[in-house]
Amino acid sequence: MAQKTALIIGAGPAGLTAAYELLTKTDIRPIVIEADAKYVGGISRTVNHKGNRIDIGGHRFFSKSDRVMQWWAEMLPVALPHEANVDITYQRSTRALTEGLKRAGKEHGDDVMHVRPRKTRIIYGGKFFAYPIELSLDTLWKLGPWKVIKIAVTYFYAILFPIRPEKTLEDFFLNRFGRELYETFFKSYTEKVWGVPCDQMSAEWGAQRVKGLSIMKAVQHAAKKLARIGPLSGKAVETSLIEQFLYPTYGPGHMWEVVAKRVKEMGGEIRMKTRVTKVRVEGGRVQSVMVEGPDGAENIHADYVFSTTDVRALLKLLDTDPMHRARAVSDALQYRDFLTVGVLLKEKPRELDGARLSDTWMYIHEPGVHAGRVQLFHNWHPKLVANQQHGWIGLEYFVNEGDHLWSMKDQDLITLGAKELDRIGLLQDIEVIDGTVIRQPKAYPGYFGSYENFHEVRAYLDTIPNLFPVGRNGMHRYNNQDHSMLAAMTAVENIMAGRSDKANLWAINTEEEYHEEKK
Repeated sequence: MAQKTALIIGAGPAGLTAAYELLTKTDIRPIVIEADAKYVGGISRTVNHKGNRIDIGGHRFFSKSDRVMQWWAEMLPVALPHEANVDITYQRSTRALTEGLKRAGKEHGDDVMHVRPRKTRIIYGGKFFAYPIELSLDTLWKLGPWKVIKIAVTYFYAILFPIRPEKTLEDFFLNRFGRELYETFFKSYTEKVWGVPCDQMSAEWGAQRVKGLSIMKAVQHAAKKLARIGPLSGKAVETSLIEQFLYPTYGPGHMWEVVAKRVKEMGGEIRMKTRVTKVRVEGGRVQSVMVEGPDGAENIHADYVFSTTDVRALLKLLDTDPMHRARAVSDALQYRDFLTVGVLLKEKPRELDGARLSDTWMYIHEPGVHAGRVQLFHNWHPKLVANQQHGWIGLEYFVNEGDHLWSMKDQDLITLGAKELDRIGLLQDIEVIDGTVIRQPKAYPGYFGSYENFHEVRAYLDTIPNLFPVGRNGMHRYNNQDHSMLAAMTAVENIMAGRSDKANLWAINTEEEYHEEKK
């Protein structure tokens, strides 16, 4: 019998995971179609600018799925200075971040993951606040007594008179933080990210991304933190979930370049600079996929299709009923686009006391500043920077494709980035010696527009048993890369089991126990 083929649209985390899982667990041959001419990894790629590497959005390598952690460590083993495990705590339990993972030897060179410290703060009112917001004396002092009183009063009002049912993201935030804290640290930033008012977004976004965060959680965290203060024991020091993570030497793209290499070594195919132009469906199943690349157009027989492209594009590719209700819903789905302005500084920024600024990234809540986040790439890992004396900073802008910021010339964006660094106090009269701009369309699937009817799209896609939507855009869900990987793994398992129902696929990243305690 002829070998079966799986055509995979997109060489991001979900697509490459699917290819690798098929090669290691089945006899199905994967063909991965990637539109980019140079990079694999999708949104998790790492762009190289003259030896300075940019991580698109910042990607921690930590998952509450042991399967994903083991998978990563098989690709890039963990480099540790000692044999001891690194402990990490979450949801009232303690586990070792590195326990049972493959350890790196000298033979692995730079093809390893490192345990990296995380420090994240919020810039608001010209001051630095811990992220997530802590109920510490430092926070209360910086906010001032009047604002603290207003936060307390509006929070207790929210407890006594909660909004039921929670329909919008604003309802979700108000019920957990009260109006004053919501308007101080959540409303303006969230609307900067999405370009849509919070009262026009689904509460489901909050349930997926910040479910475990509330004032009560902050109080509990502060109490636990105080309880841990004392003499250190001989065992590894416990740290919270948000303080350490694994990270490849050359950024997240390093991981996916290694995976792509293995896929090709095992007989899989990855076609770069190639696009899917049509997905032919007959008898309720995908039969073939038309692709167009450097060598022209080709119709490829496909026993299975994994799609990581955006849902809106996928339904246009399907040669099924163009008047189906799901088409109208998918056409009206909305996205938020993203651009990063990389700014190379002659020196690294410092704290006011002269100490090295050790933040990995910061959230910018300052009014009048367009940037939403700042990544300090030289703190993610030193080898992301060609000259380790230099500061390498990425300013992140949440935009809509074609709007004013998206359409600006690269040099004008670099100039804007330098001005905004100065305005938030990070430029510090340091010379800007280079810069670059990266535009990422459809970085965030929107929980607004026609999203409330997305169940119709899902039901439509579920009628095609050999089509598996996976990944962030493939499922129109704000997944992290480990969620995308788990979706791909689950889809392969469904094929192996002959399972046509995809409920277990759509369930990923909806279970409460999966979410991090502090997001």
